Amino acid sequence: MSGHDHTHNHGQTANKKVLLISFIIITGYMLVEAFGGFITNSLALLSDAGHMLSDSIALGVALLAFIFSEKAVNIGKTYGYRRFEILAAALNGITLIAISLYIFYEAIDRFINPPEVATLGMLIISVIGLLVNILVAWIMMRKSDTENNLNMRGAYLHVLSDMLGSIGAIAAALLMMFFGWGWADPLASVLVAALVLRSGYYVTKSALNVLMEGTPTNMDVNELVQTIKQVEGVKDVHDVHVWSITSSLNALTAHVVVEGTQSVYDTESLLQKVEHRLEHKGIHHVTLQIESEKHIHDSSVLCTFKADTPVAHAHHH
Repeated sequence: MSGHDHTHNHGQTANKKVLLISFIIITGYMLVEAFGGFITNSLALLSDAGHMLSDSIALGVALLAFIFSEKAVNIGKTYGYRRFEILAAALNGITLIAISLYIFYEAIDRFINPPEVATLGMLIISVIGLLVNILVAWIMMRKSDTENNLNMRGAYLHVLSDMLGSIGAIAAALLMMFFGWGWADPLASVLVAALVLRSGYYVTKSALNVLMEGTPTNMDVNELVQTIKQVEGVKDVHDVHVWSITSSLNALTAHVVVEGTQSVYDTESLLQKVEHRLEHKGIHHVTLQIESEKHIHDSSVLCTFKADTPVAHAHHH
């Protein structure tokens, strides 16, 4: 576990540094794009600026999440504050959904009454915005853990969808400049809003799965059970629970039935083997209850609950 903690802390430091740099760049250009959107009267630019504002908030909240998650564990918070980053990811996802719905609402009137838009200014600002987003996305992809850390992935998706917003604004500006299609501006906004909505949905769904202590999407409970059963001395496994404490930190609890001839020394060795095998399966926190073959229990792998009581009835005494 010490090796894992060292890697985890190193990753956290890198993630924090990337978030701080990204926050400064995005916030600075968001102010420029918002001003440009008002001057040019472009909904595509304003919606992209609004999305950059959500990026700025998302990056700031994500940064705070990493800072809070490093606070030491205590009696009141036995897992520390690591779950805070999942709350931040959920907030990011909900913000994306809210922004996309607002863009849809604003675009309706623009389709009916397309306003005059200063297309050249819109094009210049959009191109610069695209370059800014490409720079931030590149920094995040190369220097942080956007693959496994849900909090970083949420912030990264914000930036990617904002990049698409800049592309949409560029396309709309060119269509209005060369063909006079006034509806291109709200159309670009709607297309970007759809992509933003999709990103927000998946980030929120993943975060809620963690908060509901659902099985991690990359984990197969049956496979984990078979992994435990393959250890010599294990007769059966039941009451298995698998969940994520936070991104890249999966936990498992289970009751393990061992052969009756097992000594205390053998049992300790068996536990170490189980923990070692589960670590290779991505489980970093393991709690096992050892039972003898004489212990009466249900044969089901999962713990069951009665509808009228929260008390598990997996054991009958």
